[in-house]
Amino acid sequence: MKPTNRSDRVRVHRHTCECKATIYELCSAGGLWFIRRTKRGKKMEIRETERLVAARMKGLWVRLLSGEVR
Repeated sequence: MKPTNRSDRVRVHRHTCECKATIYELCSAGGLWFIRRTKRGKKMEIRETERLVAARMKGLWVRLLSGEVR
């Protein structure tokens, strides 16, 4: 989804390497967690997952890093 700017403060708990063209961040705001994907290039594109409770989103984060999810 496109970023919603629902929260005035977002905390980034984990992130992938800044050396890649696509960066993933595990974030939380307002008690809910989400993953933000930033694709850098000629035009930067930012997308976010839906916001879920920590237990469900942390599982998705692990699956993303292991290559099970894109």
